[in-house]
Amino acid sequence: MGYILGEGRNQGTLFPVFLDDFVPADHMCRVIDAFVKKLTISQLGFERAQAAETGRPGYDPRDLLKLYLYGYLNQIRSSRRLEAECR
Repeated sequence: MGYILGEGRNQGTLFPVFLDDFVPADHMCRVIDAFVKKLTISQLGFERAQAAETGRPGYDPRDLLKLYLYGYLNQIRSSRRLEAECR
């Protein structure tokens, strides 16, 4: 069983707009995404680097790391405010 996945950034919607189009090319999110993509999560000590075979799928630790880094770099300490930033 895999991880819980959100909408893909390149997935089209009813309108001819992609989620990736809303993020500017020079935005910090793209840097964080590229940085985390290069990391080997299992070698960094993440306990759940591999998806479990049973039970409800969890969130990908790479996505959670991206969210944490974004909050750290923007000095966001509140989980509710971080949720609002994700929208």
